[in-house]
Amino acid sequence: MDRDRIETVGLRWLRRLVIAAFLLVTVFPFYYMLVLSVRPIERLLLDPGSLVVGLGELTFDTYAEVVKAVDDGGQGFLTFMRNSGLVAVAATLLTLLVAIPGAYAVARLRFFGRRQVDFLFLAVYLFPSIVIAIPLFVVFTRAGLRGSLFGLVLVYISQTLPVSVYMLRNYFETIPVSLEESAAIDGAGRLGIIRRVSLPLAAPSVMAVALYDFMIAWNEFLFALLFLVDKPNRWTVSLGLAQLADGVEVPKTVLMAGSVILTLPIVILFFASERLLTEGLTSGAEKG
Repeated sequence: MDRDRIETVGLRWLRRLVIAAFLLVTVFPFYYMLVLSVRPIERLLLDPGSLVVGLGELTFDTYAEVVKAVDDGGQGFLTFMRNSGLVAVAATLLTLLVAIPGAYAVARLRFFGRRQVDFLFLAVYLFPSIVIAIPLFVVFTRAGLRGSLFGLVLVYISQTLPVSVYMLRNYFETIPVSLEESAAIDGAGRLGIIRRVSLPLAAPSVMAVALYDFMIAWNEFLFALLFLVDKPNRWTVSLGLAQLADGVEVPKTVLMAGSVILTLPIVILFFASERLLTEGLTSGAEKG
């Protein structure tokens, strides 16, 4: 009994140490980035390794410079954030609009080639992004969509739609068919079943997919660079941050402030939707 107790206590402390190590590795870079962003450049040069910011040296001038318009001597990140927000929200909504009925069809309907659909969806990710970037660049240039945010939205949809359908299809298959059959007996049509039965039960999965799609569209850099490089007023946050990183005269504190602005919306969105991602998993359980 004593040996079992020792092993239990040892495993408990080992688990705590592993969790603490993961937290340290994950949180410390963001914390240090946040510290650098609120320190004056003079203090940073004198003591670059300091992990604590005194109230006397705390400053938010770096954030003011980052979000201020270029014409006013700033970096124009407010415009970049607006562009990124429009692109990310549009790409997420349009992807879900197509992925939800597509995933439901693959999960519930019977048609020729149904078993090969998963492979075809995931085969898109067998090729590096740079392989399809050049053909997309040529096609969108000829279509007159290069340099437009709408063209970038279409590119992001093509990147996120396959995995969104795959993820949602797996969740739709876990919903008992008997629930949909009961709704059909009550007179509900196929669309009514999806709206009243399947979608409420699949809400956690839909939220996870929406967060994934938004994160991809918000952080993506390669296609934004290819399609918007010659349109500075339509740049996204990732392009603006790359401009700061390449700037010789840009203080590192300003660069860190831009990094915080790029990262913070995703962090806030994740913690705000964490409850929605986990609740409702058993809310539609079938009653016997």
